[in-house]
Amino acid sequence: MTVTDPAAVSGWLDHPPRMGFFTDTTVCIGCKACEVACKEWNAVPEDGLSLTGMSFDNSISLGADTWRHVAFIERRDDAGDFRWLMSSDVCKHCTEAGCLDVCPTGSLMRSEFGTVVVQEDICNGCGYCVSACPFGVIGRREEDGRAWKCTMCYDRLTDGQEPACAKACPTQSIQFGPLDELRERADTRLAQLHGADVPEARLYGRDPDSGVGGTGAMFLLLDEPEVYGLPPDPVVTTRHLPGMWRAAAIAAAALAAGVAGSFAGRRSS
Repeated sequence: MTVTDPAAVSGWLDHPPRMGFFTDTTVCIGCKACEVACKEWNAVPEDGLSLTGMSFDNSISLGADTWRHVAFIERRDDAGDFRWLMSSDVCKHCTEAGCLDVCPTGSLMRSEFGTVVVQEDICNGCGYCVSACPFGVIGRREEDGRAWKCTMCYDRLTDGQEPACAKACPTQSIQFGPLDELRERADTRLAQLHGADVPEARLYGRDPDSGVGGTGAMFLLLDEPEVYGLPPDPVVTTRHLPGMWRAAAIAAAALAAGVAGSFAGRRSS
């Protein structure tokens, strides 16, 4: 199914499944069309056009003004042969999203497509979501301090269109669709590469039992996640929050009981 098929679009708009990205880095050519399309559609400000000294990468990382980031990674193998690794990074739209847990205003919400979206009009700029993201995706703009990140082009999804980055990708490195279908597609592509004697190929974000419960953005990589700037074992930062609240409640109850007992003892004496 492609989201540009009218029959398919009407189907998932009536009963939207969880949507997501599958980024096959093996066919990424580093054109940065996804970065440009993202900025143009979402009116994301320009964030620097000067050379940074970090290879040919002038946007460095994801942030408030970079919702898609194409990394250029220079590598040499054991034989000394040089190669490029290129990958278009994006918000992972986690199943267990720490940013959602800590937002005090409800600015961050889970959409009907399973994506995590920032409603900038009710963001108070507290920055809790920035530190809660295990991937370092969210950033705040200097002008007003509000948080910004990829919305998976929520406005386009509600209109039956695919995100701008996937639409602009010339090699289909960025693929978009129902997450269950993308997982099957990712498994098939991984098996193809292993069958073609590319044993270093691996999937990132595919495991629903990971520390963030799986992600809405999967990546097919040709090296360790750390090489691409991805945490190898991401864990939702609020995982222990319920236990901490329970422990605090028990401690508060014990303290209250102690205080009450002290006053009762004084009265009896």
